[in-house]
Amino acid sequence: MTDPLHTPHDRAALPLAPSLDQALVDAHMPTRLPLLDARILRIGLLAVVLGMGVACVARLLTMLIGLVTNLAFFGRLDTTFVSPAGHHLGAWVIVLPAAGGLVVGAMARWGSRAIRGHGIPEAMEQVLTNESRIPARMTWLKPVSSAIAIGTGGPFGAEGPIIATGGALGSLLGQHLPVSADERKTLLAAGAAAGMAAVFSAPVSAVLLSIELLLFERRARSLLPVTLAAAAGTGVRFALEGPGPVFSMPALSAVAPMALIAYALLGVVMGVAGVAITRLTYGIEDAFEKLPIHWMWWPALGGLVVGAVGYVAPATLGVGYENIVAVVSGHLGLAAMAWLALAKLVSWSVALGSGTSGGTLAPLFTIGGAAGGVAGVLLAQLPWLHVDPRMAALIGMAALFAGATRALMTSAVFVFETTLQPHALLPLLAACATAYIVSGLMMRHTIMTEKIARRGVHVPTDFVADHRPDHPL
Repeated sequence: MTDPLHTPHDRAALPLAPSLDQALVDAHMPTRLPLLDARILRIGLLAVVLGMGVACVARLLTMLIGLVTNLAFFGRLDTTFVSPAGHHLGAWVIVLPAAGGLVVGAMARWGSRAIRGHGIPEAMEQVLTNESRIPARMTWLKPVSSAIAIGTGGPFGAEGPIIATGGALGSLLGQHLPVSADERKTLLAAGAAAGMAAVFSAPVSAVLLSIELLLFERRARSLLPVTLAAAAGTGVRFALEGPGPVFSMPALSAVAPMALIAYALLGVVMGVAGVAITRLTYGIEDAFEKLPIHWMWWPALGGLVVGAVGYVAPATLGVGYENIVAVVSGHLGLAAMAWLALAKLVSWSVALGSGTSGGTLAPLFTIGGAAGGVAGVLLAQLPWLHVDPRMAALIGMAALFAGATRALMTSAVFVFETTLQPHALLPLLAACATAYIVSGLMMRHTIMTEKIARRGVHVPTDFVADHRPDHPL
């Protein structure tokens, strides 16, 4: 750092200058704030209560999705979380997602337009432009609209709406209590982290997601409440559903050096795929913008595509967590994985581009896992590489998400937490890093930030310490 009083040469000539400089710095340095105080304890306690509440809301939302799915596809009153793939509706399945899209469009038009999309960009925008103030109606409009969209066959995961709902609940809590804008942002991020942790039993990656996509900082005053909320949300999930991994699979062995290189190169491919998928999704959204009809009708049109794809590929309907388990466990062959990746991509990108209510995490993990599994099967034909197709599927999941969102650490840690495969950590880090590099070179914005960047919102990407002596800590 360049000294404003003396050049390096002057300091060498004046041996007392360093102590004089330090005295000047000390004289102008404001009183340093304590690292922690009673206020952060209060926010931390609120975050714990919030995390437990969001976990309960997450359970209720999955039950609501199950109820809508059972009613729409099987005609029964049941809240069990089921896949719609085993329906017997025949060609009628084509119109069912369109009907759900019509309801979502109406809710967006007369309720809140903010329910459209996957929720995280909207939360980011409120953090950056509106002091983390999310309207109270979003706490019920988002989960209900998402349950209708997913329950009628929408190819989305439950985690995106729950993350958005948890963030809305945290923001609402912060709006009704005497807290600062920074503390409100912390509560918003804490609610979002608790939602993700409650769905996936992934508290560490939930905290990392909040840091990389919502907090835009890493300070003890924000990190600790978010961590407590994620831990509380995971604890409630353990109590309700048990501590097992969400995507259970056979144990994987340690990675050979040549295989590590192959997985890192697979990350490069997935980084390119992440860029392509981002551009495809927003290209479809731009195409909908050009239609000569009100945007309320777009989700219904997208639903027709979802239904048509679901008619020929039933596995693409609904959440599809069972597809991820089948891919990473090695239960699907080459053709089945390739078909799943392509069909899910078409269904999800059109649905999301149409402006319906749904998430991005599970679809990207499904597409990436299936594509990585295909690559793994092909690379396994070269025995000297020692590539395991199941490991390649994990790499595909994480690296595609890293390439599309540039949430590097979230991507790697998430796949580890949801599968509990310790030998996957090293190749996951390598592949997510290479995917991030490729994405950063090819694309300025990400699938999370492109929407709000188009509205003129600047999204911070790099967080560095300010070493100025007049900056309070």
